[in-house]
Amino acid sequence: MTTIKTYKSGRRKVLKQACALLATSCTGFPAIISARDAKPTVRVLGTHVTLQEPLRQRAEKELGINLVYSPGGSAQVLFRASMDPSVFDVYEQWSNSMRVLWQSRAIQSIDPDRIDYWGEINPLSKTGRLSPGDSIGAGDAPHRLLYVQPDGSLGSQPTGEVSYLPYVHNADSLGYNPQRVPEGQPYETESWGWLLDPKHAGRVAIVNAPSIGLFDLALAARARGLMDFGDIGNMTRGEVNQLFDILMRFKAEGHFRGFWNSVPHSAKLMSRGEVDVQSMFSPGVSMVRATGTPCLYAAPKEGYRAWQGVMCLSRETRGEQEEAAYQYMNWWLSGWPGAFISKQGYYISNPERSRPLMSPTEWDYWYQGRAAAAELRGPDGSVTVQPGEERRGGSYAQRFSNIAVWNTVMPTFDLTVQRWNEFVIA
Repeated sequence: MTTIKTYKSGRRKVLKQACALLATSCTGFPAIISARDAKPTVRVLGTHVTLQEPLRQRAEKELGINLVYSPGGSAQVLFRASMDPSVFDVYEQWSNSMRVLWQSRAIQSIDPDRIDYWGEINPLSKTGRLSPGDSIGAGDAPHRLLYVQPDGSLGSQPTGEVSYLPYVHNADSLGYNPQRVPEGQPYETESWGWLLDPKHAGRVAIVNAPSIGLFDLALAARARGLMDFGDIGNMTRGEVNQLFDILMRFKAEGHFRGFWNSVPHSAKLMSRGEVDVQSMFSPGVSMVRATGTPCLYAAPKEGYRAWQGVMCLSRETRGEQEEAAYQYMNWWLSGWPGAFISKQGYYISNPERSRPLMSPTEWDYWYQGRAAAAELRGPDGSVTVQPGEERRGGSYAQRFSNIAVWNTVMPTFDLTVQRWNEFVIA
């Protein structure tokens, strides 16, 4: 009886969190029309950053299955998945969604023996660092949520079951227009503090996600000397309240232009000249640059906010759909998808398999941090990198040796979501 009561209590808590998450975003999901024929259909729920039409078409062709992509904002898809796992077969998002998904029992464990390239996945996903001397960073480093422990919890001790497949990942920061914000020096003068610099008042936008945007603003507040944290990846309730009290004062003074719910939304804010500096993901920077608007992706001296992409199986996925879902997950690590996603500045967890499918110039620019020997194009074919340009932040190894915090759902998540909603609608 105690077990049943505990589960119901935990379930109610997670559903309450999910409902609160929904309030952070209001963009609806597109209508989905599923093909009906003899081929299995895999429904993929995720965000715009990976649910792209060229990827869907290529996977369908190579795997002989139907794929239905349902992209949305990060808060939306987490709410939808945690509330009703029957609406998806595969979930694609970021590791900060794992606690909510696992506690709500929306997903099932994954057998790494059924992942063809599991042995090729690099140490970042399995240990939290690429090299032994790297700092892991605060918060939910990917390995801390990867393995299903004997008691059913998630942890870092390797077992025969994992909660997600690690695939795309990146180190995020802020984007800025160098025509409006004087160009800084990577790791020296570029700073999260720019998000709360009064010089940019009214021209700042933040990602509308409490487990992501919160850390952008926490890093900014610390960089500006407005407050400090004992552990920025595990804030106390007092620290959360202090941070939001500070942010509410900025909001009341009209400091923020707005909050974006998707990558295309963030790109429009910058390309239309509505903001000068904002939280950004790498694909958004590529989109802005493709329009001809200058946009630099900062390498903050305080370190990056990192994230690990996750692919999860719905607890409802069985039989033919489950087999097709495993095929789809394996396809993502097969080489071509990793090469494709690199064009928008993302990394794949087994990069050496993608390397032969990238030109030497692409590999040198995206992974090695070297100057581009020729112009480079983004996923849509638009030129996003000019000859001679170097990737801001340097190589893959350099970027991931400078992690301040990972996207995280903290124990104070209920309070965080409550205060975030107050902040957004104030």
